[in-house]
Amino acid sequence: MTPTEAPTRAAVIDGKAFAAGLRARVGQAAAAFARAMGRPAGLAVVLVGDDPASQVYVGAKARQTRECGMASFEHRLPATVSQAEVVALIARLNAEPAVDGILVQLPLPGHLDQHAVVAAIDPAKDVDGLTPLNTGWLALGLAGLVPCTPLGCLLLLKDRLGDLSGRAAVVIGRSILVGKPMAQLLLAENCTVTLAHSRTRDLAEVVRGGEIVVAAVGRAGLVKGDWLRPGACVIDVGINRVADEGGKTRLVGDVEYASAAQIAGAITPVPGGVGPMTIACLLRNALVAAYARAGIAFDTHALDR
Repeated sequence: MTPTEAPTRAAVIDGKAFAAGLRARVGQAAAAFARAMGRPAGLAVVLVGDDPASQVYVGAKARQTRECGMASFEHRLPATVSQAEVVALIARLNAEPAVDGILVQLPLPGHLDQHAVVAAIDPAKDVDGLTPLNTGWLALGLAGLVPCTPLGCLLLLKDRLGDLSGRAAVVIGRSILVGKPMAQLLLAENCTVTLAHSRTRDLAEVVRGGEIVVAAVGRAGLVKGDWLRPGACVIDVGINRVADEGGKTRLVGDVEYASAAQIAGAITPVPGGVGPMTIACLLRNALVAAYARAGIAFDTHALDR
């Protein structure tokens, strides 16, 4: 279906299924790495504080790391830990041969300098792609480790649409975690990219220009169905917890799914769309980092297909 054709209902982009396939390919490549090196690839995750959501995420990352045949190193620090202690831990992980990737779970407690903590990570082990060096390489269009969530979005888009060259893409949100790197990745695919945000004038009209729409602003149901170009491919990065009429809570995205699904050509659900891709791409990045540190040639396209 072309982006200008109006569907009766959008196709659902199944991020859960794609992520399962990606994890399976990571597992196969991780087994090959372990045979070649005599040790598994290793991913270290640093969690500061006791935020319930972060604890769940870290637990899931550790479990899936082990399931893919890689070593998981978890470091849980109290919320009162000092900046110097966090940076010292990262320095030890940078020097640890068994650790190929380092992830600091964000956000950090307010008394810690998040930028300084991230900058302390060895760029070769920066599986979140947030160090200044990896960020710069992405902006320059050079090879480096790419932030996991936008990478997952890109893989879903390419799986759905194939060649993205020349397509008009609108990214809503300008965070360093998703919006900015997403725009850079789409530019690298030769899209014409508009980066919109909360201060954008007539946001609805801007969004209507997109054959591809990536919503990553953190506002439940912001993007309405009538904002979309008929047939657009919509990637909803938002994860917002809202209360329903019975007092229970549920997860919704930044896109008003019911109305958008009547206009879009394809759309990711929340949950089950982008979320599973984030951890899968983290494992992918950890393995890519392991091969690079070992000096072994590795075809990332075989993982990303």
